[in-house]
Amino acid sequence: MHDENMEQYYRERAPEYEQIYYRDNPERRQEIDDQAGQLRELVTGKKVLELACGTGYWTRVMSETAKSILASDLSAEMLKEAQAKKYHCPVSMIAADMFAYEFDESAFDVVVLGFWFSHQPRQDYQRLFDVLCRPLRGTGCIWMIDNNPPAEGPVMHSVGEDAHGNNFKKRYLDDGTEYVILKNYFERSELESAFGDRFRVESLVHKTYYWSAVLTPAG
Repeated sequence: MHDENMEQYYRERAPEYEQIYYRDNPERRQEIDDQAGQLRELVTGKKVLELACGTGYWTRVMSETAKSILASDLSAEMLKEAQAKKYHCPVSMIAADMFAYEFDESAFDVVVLGFWFSHQPRQDYQRLFDVLCRPLRGTGCIWMIDNNPPAEGPVMHSVGEDAHGNNFKKRYLDDGTEYVILKNYFERSELESAFGDRFRVESLVHKTYYWSAVLTPAG
C-alpha cells in the first residue's frame, strides 16, 4: 500500500512525532511503560525485524534485551530521528516500503509493527498479514501496538468513512498544517475477529489509550 498523503504527513511530523509518548497524563504514561516491559521480555535474546519503525522509540526499548534488530521505515525523515538514538544491541536501519521490499524469508524470531494497523485499509488486511508472516521463523511471533480512540488531547475530527468502513480523520501538525488520513479504531472483539482467521492470539491487551497483540501464525 502506498499512500502519498500519509507518507507526506509522517515525513513532516517526524521531528514532533514522539510527543505522543510524553503527554502529561500518568495513566497514558503507565500504559506505555507497561507495553515497553512486555516488549522487552518478548524480544529477549531474539533476532527482531521492526516494520514502520518511525523515530525508533520502540527500537530503543527492544535494544535493551534483543540479540539484534533490523528496523525499516519508508520515511527518511523518521529514520533520521531513529538513527540519532543510542542502542544497546546491534541495530541496522534501512529505508524500505514494507509492502515492496523482500525481507529475508523465515529469518526473524519476532516481527514488530507499531502504530500501523490503524492505517491499514480494512480490505487489505491479508496483504499486511502476508508481509508480517513471510520473514517469521516457524516458532516466531508478531507484536503489534496501536491507539485506542483519544480520550484527551486535541480533537481529531472524523471526516467520514469509505465503502469499506475505513474511517478518515483530520490531523494537525504543530504549525497548523492539516492532513486527512485513514485511521481506524477497534474494540477488542473487532481485533479478535480481524486476527482470528490467520493467527493464534497469544495475548491481547486492550486498555484506555493503547492495545497490543502477540500473534503466532495458525496452522
